[in-house]
Amino acid sequence: MPHRFTFRTRTLLALSVSLAFSGLSLPSGFPSAQPASAALAAGPAETPAAIEAFLQDRYGLSLPAAPTKGDFIAETAEILELGDAAIAGPFTDVSVSDAVYRPALALYSQGILTSDTVGAAAPLTRGTAVYLAVKAAGLKELAYTYPQEKVQASLSRLGLAYPGDGRLTLQAAQELAAAADSGLLPEAYAASFDPWAPAGKAFAAVLLGQILSVRGEYKHYLTTTGDSEVYSKLLQAYRTQVLIEVPALQPAVDQALKEGLITGYNLKDERYAPHFDKSRSLTYGHSDIAHAVQLIGLLRSEGLQAKIQLEPKTSAFLYLKEWGEPETSPDYKVVPLENGNGIAYAREYDLSFEFDTAEQKEKFNGIISAYAKKNSEDQPGLITGSWWQPLYYSLTELPEYKLIANNVIQGDGYYAQTFTLVDQAQAFADGIKKIKPDAGVDSYTFWVDEPFYNYLLGGFK
Repeated sequence: MPHRFTFRTRTLLALSVSLAFSGLSLPSGFPSAQPASAALAAGPAETPAAIEAFLQDRYGLSLPAAPTKGDFIAETAEILELGDAAIAGPFTDVSVSDAVYRPALALYSQGILTSDTVGAAAPLTRGTAVYLAVKAAGLKELAYTYPQEKVQASLSRLGLAYPGDGRLTLQAAQELAAAADSGLLPEAYAASFDPWAPAGKAFAAVLLGQILSVRGEYKHYLTTTGDSEVYSKLLQAYRTQVLIEVPALQPAVDQALKEGLITGYNLKDERYAPHFDKSRSLTYGHSDIAHAVQLIGLLRSEGLQAKIQLEPKTSAFLYLKEWGEPETSPDYKVVPLENGNGIAYAREYDLSFEFDTAEQKEKFNGIISAYAKKNSEDQPGLITGSWWQPLYYSLTELPEYKLIANNVIQGDGYYAQTFTLVDQAQAFADGIKKIKPDAGVDSYTFWVDEPFYNYLLGGFK
């Protein structure tokens, strides 16, 4: 489910647009794999509890205190989102009626399980979890490049000898070595690693998080507020973004613009969704990247620490003919309509933040109100590009925020969105259905800052 939205373009133009349908906000990864000496090198540098919360929120997984091999098989198949495998089951110890059968078959079809026995009831060991994780993360070919000498050197850093007592096969030793060297096995678990020890809930959660991380499916973020290169990374990422065009979505929402059903909408790319912890995250929208740079500096100066995801966004709105001949650029264009008006498309962005604590998230509103909320013309003491109605929102309730609705239409890995007052969401869905009967509109509620809520009500300030 996409959770981001908003659009705003040039402030003066935006404020001129009719709010007859107040539903639109008019105008306006991961660290690379490293050697096992780097703590939590390749994946989510978070506590097991935070990873468990992510797995619960995104996949509905609740890990048992003492997981079995069958539990881990089912959990791995769930996070990989594998469908039913169209192959015959090879297993000799489980039948099609067993709960573990389908996930085991799905993993077998992907080469993650390789045996004709599942051993679902066996307690999950740390070694077994790593063997499965290496293949589920897509690292098995890397593992099998390891000659014996390299295996021995890598395993010695885990406190293991190979061939030792002979309990480790070469393949198992290769997988352990590759897991340690790539960072799939975090440093916190690498010292004196015991492959035969029970995995436990925390270890299983971390390995699932590491699988997702290596596959690029854990939390998506560009940088953090504390990163010494935060501004460079932000600007470099922004400079690679372009106007988003989605032929599968735009005709319907463009028609809604022409008919006056809406005054604007956003286009966003689902691949940039951060998948942050809802209780500690919020999203902030703007059009000026210089504003984003100063906003991050402002958060740093106020002691707020957060992960940051930069989400590209294109805002579309009705351009009225009385505004004159539009200027065009790679970031802004206007497509003329028959009546002399046009549809403007402008490149913007959303910044999603996941703060270190929920308390820091609550402080954000006061900071914006003091230093990034315009209350008068030429107001001193504000960061550059501050708006009369800054736009930021939370998926969890916060003091002084107001409840509104986001209305989303998905297609081809992108989505169009507009937001409305809660009691106007159904009217939008009904109007879109008349334009495109097969369009699916997904509406949900969230909490937005009060100035922008007032904007939806028609207020200038």
